[in-house]
Amino acid sequence: MHSPIGDLTITCEDGAVVLLDWGWARDQSIDDLLNEAKAQLEAYFDGSRKTFDLPLMPAGTDFQRRVWQSMQTIPYGETRSYGAMARDLGSAARAVGAACGANPIPVLIPCHRVLAAAGMGGYSGEGGLKTKISLLRLEGALL
Repeated sequence: MHSPIGDLTITCEDGAVVLLDWGWARDQSIDDLLNEAKAQLEAYFDGSRKTFDLPLMPAGTDFQRRVWQSMQTIPYGETRSYGAMARDLGSAARAVGAACGANPIPVLIPCHRVLAAAGMGGYSGEGGLKTKISLLRLEGALL
């Protein structure tokens, strides 16, 4: 799909979204879940959707999945720090940052809403911090 942050490819397996990546994949089969994911993302980028209602199944370690689950509780237009998430998870801010960077389903799992204590932090998606800032501005978290 085309989006304001670049072309995106959504991958589904076994009835769940498992990957959202930049660029185009070849030879995709379209199904109802892919169509729904695309529709929800388009509504998000249009500003008419603030939450996603899709089955997600990101591959990762138990700790990474705990971080990604925590990220999904950050409301649209709000942010949390790596440190605050780390305290809640009984971990270290760097470990949370590493899990954010390994997020296989960005935007749907909103790693862009996690910031460093003294600034933006990083963003591993295409476009880096420019993309993170664009997403936060879209949500009204940065004016």
